[in-house]
Amino acid sequence: MNKLLKIIALVLLSANSFGQINQEDSTLSVVGYWDKNEEQTYTVQIEKCKLKGSDTTSIETINYEVDILIKDSTENSYTIEWKYKNFESDSDNEFTKKLMSISNNLKVIIKTDELGAFQEVVNWKEIRDQISDALEVLRKEFKDVPKIKDITKQVGLMFSTKEAIESGSIKEIQQFYSFYGSKYKLNEVLTGKQKLANLYGGEPFDADYELELTTIDTASDSGIVRYLQTVDKKQVTDATYEYLKKNAIAMKTPIPEREDIPELTIEDRTASNIHGPSGWILYTINIREVTAEDVTSIETREIELK
Repeated sequence: MNKLLKIIALVLLSANSFGQINQEDSTLSVVGYWDKNEEQTYTVQIEKCKLKGSDTTSIETINYEVDILIKDSTENSYTIEWKYKNFESDSDNEFTKKLMSISNNLKVIIKTDELGAFQEVVNWKEIRDQISDALEVLRKEFKDVPKIKDITKQVGLMFSTKEAIESGSIKEIQQFYSFYGSKYKLNEVLTGKQKLANLYGGEPFDADYELELTTIDTASDSGIVRYLQTVDKKQVTDATYEYLKKNAIAMKTPIPEREDIPELTIEDRTASNIHGPSGWILYTINIREVTAEDVTSIETREIELK
């Protein structure tokens, strides 16, 4: 079934359900109205781009698909399975391709509350063990790759605990469910502060955010919500320095000077087009920009109903 037919099916199936778009007060409630065994397939594209000044120094693209299955639905929660498949990359590096493929056929089972807001990864131990076994195979296959043990160890740490998986290894899942469980009013800009997980392992970073429902499309019963987040520059720069210092000590190399570490800025922009009556995402995009002096790394993640 192509994407247009799927959208039409969503509209027809949800015709008698409780509408989440209120035209009288121009609001959108983002709630998952999902049935047990309901399933959708999404395409995911990740583009990683590096810039020096205005010049592009490298671009890498990864494509894959996810089957999202509602395994259980209760009054208080949903249990949802994400199955990853069909990984493709334009990288010329065989090791990079094999490293990416360790997630092929990986199943991540999560739990949300009754509104669809993310709560936890349920099968994190199975994920940890599957990734660990796959990395061990890679270590043997690519034993001649420089620092192969360090590289695979770093990847393994991202899947070593429940907290590590939830904070840094399931970015597409966190992106997908980021707006669930709330009501948004058209053109009302909400601002605030929140804590952001520190992938270096230290205290969480402070971050400022801005949130807005920018569009309501009554013809398709959908709305677009956008989100902007900026991380505290000093905190993330200090954490980066401590990480580099720790690595230098471990590898017995010169410790860098704090003043030599350029100020880092991290900005995340997310927008999601959500079908109101069913609560399924039609399309969502996240752009993360990390800048240090004149060097910028941009990672774009797009998830679209297939």
